[in-house]
Parts: sequence; C-alpha cells; structure tokens
Amino acid sequence: MIVPTFRAWHAEHVLPATIATTDYHTGGEPFRIVVDPPVSIPGRTVAERRALAIGSEDIQSLRAVLCCEPRGHADMYGGFIVPPDDDGADLGVLFWHKDGFSTACGHGTIALGVWAVQTGRVAAPETGSVDVVIDVPSGRVTARVSLEAGRVIAVDFVGVPSWVIASGIRVPTSRGEVRVSVAFGGATYATLPAAQLGLTVTPEHLGELIALGREIKWTLNDTELAAHPTDPRLDGIYGTIWFDELGDTSGVVHQRNVTIFADGQADRSPCGSGTCARLALLAAEGRLPAGTVLRHDSIVDSTFTGTVIDTVDAGGRTAVIPQVTGVAYRTGQHVFSIDPDDPLVPGFVLR
Repeated sequence: MIVPTFRAWHAEHVLPATIATTDYHTGGEPFRIVVDPPVSIPGRTVAERRALAIGSEDIQSLRAVLCCEPRGHADMYGGFIVPPDDDGADLGVLFWHKDGFSTACGHGTIALGVWAVQTGRVAAPETGSVDVVIDVPSGRVTARVSLEAGRVIAVDFVGVPSWVIASGIRVPTSRGEVRVSVAFGGATYATLPAAQLGLTVTPEHLGELIALGREIKWTLNDTELAAHPTDPRLDGIYGTIWFDELGDTSGVVHQRNVTIFADGQADRSPCGSGTCARLALLAAEGRLPAGTVLRHDSIVDSTFTGTVIDTVDAGGRTAVIPQVTGVAYRTGQHVFSIDPDDPLVPGFVLR
C-alpha cells in the first residue's frame, strides 16, 4: 500500500536527511546494519527496547524507510545496533523486517559477527577464532568468527536454548489438512514437509509455499502453541518452515528448507533461528546422535550446517543448545537520502 503524500506524513514524523548503513548477505539473505540509529531507542535491555520500538512511530518510520521500496524491498532485513544489556556482551541489536521487529535472527547474528571483526569493533587474530557476544531480544547469543590469514572463513552461531512445543498438530489449509510440528529456536516456527501438499522447496513452487505458509502461521498465531512460557514479549508464531528430505548419510541429515516469516517474507538463506528450531525437532526424533550434523540447504542452494552442542533444562522442558555455521559477505555501504519533496516517504511494499 502506498503511503499518503510526504507533506501530510511529514507533519507528524521526523526523519533525518541522510541514513548510513552497511549491508551484508548471509546465504543470500540481506542484512542491513545501522550502526548509529538517528532516532532515540530507549530501554534498559534489548528486549525492552524492542517492545518500546514496536510502539514508537519514529522508530517504526526509520525501519520502514530502510526496508520498504524504493530503498529496500518486500524481503529486506536489517538491524539497529543498540547497547548490550550489560558488559558481558559486545553489542545489542534490534532485528527488523518489512512488518516489524523480530525476536531473533540467526543469519543477522552471523552477519554481525563478520561485521564486528571486519570493522575492528571486536579484535580478532589473523588466524584463529574470536567470540562476538550479542544481546538480542530473545537472549544472549554468540557468533564465533574463524579467520585464516585475516579472512573470515566461517561463523559458528550459538543460539539460545531451543525446544519442541508440539508435534502432529492438525492445521486446515486451502489445499487440505496438514500436520505440523511447532518448535522454538529464538522465535517460534511451525514446520512441515512440503511433500504433504505435493510441493517441493524449489523456486517454481515459492508462490504456493508463501501463500500456504501464511495460512498456517496465522491459523496458529493466536493459539496456546504461540505463547512463550516465560516472556509474553516473545509470543507469536514467527513463520512456517517447509522442508524436503534429501537423504541421510553417515553422520549427516540432509534437508532443504524455505522459511516463510513475518507476513509472507521468504528467507533466501537456510534461516538461522529456523535451523535452531529444526535441530530441536530432529534431536527429539532421535535423528541427531552425537557427532551427527544437519546439512541445511536453502531454496537458492546456500548451506548452513547445524549441530547440537548440549542439552539443558529450560523451565522443566528439555532444550538443546544449537550451533549453526555459515558465513556472511559485505555487499555495500550506503548513505540513503530523504528528499523533502519526495511524496513516497517512508515508502511502500509491492509484491
């Protein structure tokens, strides 16, 4: 939907004349970093800042101008750098997309690890590894950045405790009933094989996967399955993960997936927090014995690998500590302009 004219909109909103960003991609999924957000983002913790940002017109306007066309697009993703909760972390981040602010983002965490090392925000060896500790709305995560001769070769993202919420849930869709599993991996996902509806995780089926993924998400979003057990700020079904089985080999579970998150956004990467949720489900199914790796491909053939590095008690439920490995690459630095005569500020979404 196109917004009202700039002059009518500008009467109640203020944006800076320019906004600087550094852009990365992780497995094909964009991540736009705003190091110095030009609006105040108050709060004592990252989780509190997210809650306040959701209700702030100024912060939402900044998100919209960077995410919507013509400066972004319907599948844009990014983050505002904010202070960490305490001195135990190197930085905090508010993740955002076209529909608002998310609770977790694995591909963004990987990108932030690479950015922190490449910019010198976190000192790193020429060869070796260093931990970049990041506070996100769902908790504290670590991006372990590995380098060879000064070049980043991999990032291990250690996620928050992840667990299975329910399995075998019957959900009606316009193509018939499906059975889904629901799991938490920093955000809550419904997951199911694309083959249940005669589909595959391939570009030619993406339109159907988006439409049906939205149906499943919104059917479950207001149920008890979407409620976080301790923090209502993390409530909601974030997305639907469709997957294909590509055949297990010794020590490797091989799947391809596409995550349809927010309101119809398709993740180009294998989805970091979604991979954490899938690891929790596969572990519960007994498919990830010690030493087994999940090879998680995306709809554009990029790959993350995932492992379970520990199990913990999370409020009376068994949770896994997931580790997801990928890498991110810088795609550009931008100084976006806000022309005072532009009638299409903050922008629009056209799909």
